[in-house]
Amino acid sequence: MRHLNKLFLAALLALGLNAQAQDEDNPWAIQFGVNAVSTRFGAASKFEDQFSHYFKFKESWNILPSISYINVSRHVGDGFSIGLTGSVNKIDKLVTRTPGTQDYMTTNPGDLTYYGLDGMIKYGFLNKSWFNPYVHLGGGYTWLDSKGNGTVNGGVGINFWFTENVALTVQSTYKHTFEDQAEANVPRHIQHFAGLTFKFGGKDTDGDGIYDKDDQCPTEAGPKEFMGCPDRDGDGIPDKDDQCPDEVGVAEFQGCPDTDGDGIPNKDDSCPDVAGPKEFNGCPDTDGDGLADKDDKCPEVAGPKENMGCPWPDTDGDGVLDKDDLCPNVKGTSANRGCPEVTEEVIKRLNEFARTILFNSGKATFKEETMPVLNSMLAIFKEYPQAKFSIEGHTDSDGSNALNQTLSENRAAAVKNFLIQGGVAADRLMSTGFGETKPIATNKTAAGKAQNRRVEIKLIKE
Repeated sequence: MRHLNKLFLAALLALGLNAQAQDEDNPWAIQFGVNAVSTRFGAASKFEDQFSHYFKFKESWNILPSISYINVSRHVGDGFSIGLTGSVNKIDKLVTRTPGTQDYMTTNPGDLTYYGLDGMIKYGFLNKSWFNPYVHLGGGYTWLDSKGNGTVNGGVGINFWFTENVALTVQSTYKHTFEDQAEANVPRHIQHFAGLTFKFGGKDTDGDGIYDKDDQCPTEAGPKEFMGCPDRDGDGIPDKDDQCPDEVGVAEFQGCPDTDGDGIPNKDDSCPDVAGPKEFNGCPDTDGDGLADKDDKCPEVAGPKENMGCPWPDTDGDGVLDKDDLCPNVKGTSANRGCPEVTEEVIKRLNEFARTILFNSGKATFKEETMPVLNSMLAIFKEYPQAKFSIEGHTDSDGSNALNQTLSENRAAAVKNFLIQGGVAADRLMSTGFGETKPIATNKTAAGKAQNRRVEIKLIKE
């Protein structure tokens, strides 16, 4: 338990190291396993002799049959990592060379307790391969019981990755002390390691198997082919690039569909189920009148936009379209803008009626028997709804000029008011009185006076 406490103390020290990133995906690695210590390597005087017993573990290796080391490291970029190793062992095989000779002897120093705390800088090769060799340099401090020495370390190792995050690791580290081998508290030696390495620390927020650093959508799960971004509609375009992420579409339209195949994506197509040209936002124009069917009240018959795509009607059939016809319900002439023209014959008929209008004596009120005459005139006025007329009143010479003038004006106005009440537009009529100033017969006879008391109708020409 005392040894394990020291190992975990070493691990905590390693976790306190401030570096950058174990590999590009997982910044940290922890390794633990079994270590072996051999002093044969340091006792040899010749280089070739140092490796002669490298694999003779029964003769010179000291092994503690339990988890006896732990290493924590962190990647710092470009294949480099730094780490700290804590190890413990029992030394019951101490190899020394007899001074002045090439002879070696192995003794049991009494189960010395071995502690090592070492830092290192490691450089790996083939970092993306399952076979990952590396070299390392560093230094540390080693104790045999209570005596210790600082060491300069170097060595090689190999990671055999059998999953993305788990490897079998073997390593050999030479620890060099600068004191004389015979006088050093800790002799020069080689320490072998074999254990499991676990990489960790990579962040995958959305759990899609792609680390956040490589995930273009780190908070939404998505496949690797889309760099971790989802494709909800499964159209092969990731949602981040898909303008219609919930509708299957094509790359040409940034993931939006074009149901009618008219080259306009549905989102911009006012008629997504019927093909149509771009100038009408994807809607057809069946009758070719320049108005899309959806806005055309007569989609199969060409007509002007001003009439919502329908042809202009000619209700009265006079050849003048209703839009230009001032009298759309009455046949007329083009010259009179679709209204019937008031002929001299019409004016003559109106005046024949007008001369027979009977007023009460000295008044501007109509006698009852004259109403059929007025109604006949009203009918004629309605046949010419755009024509304008002047209604003139005249009297005989009986009475004063002033009285006659007033009476003539009032009688003309009475006819005008009757017509207006009958439905003739007021702006089509004007009335005036001329009193006794325009006689058409002599005022010396009763017959002449009767002719002079009259109403006349005249056409106002514009």
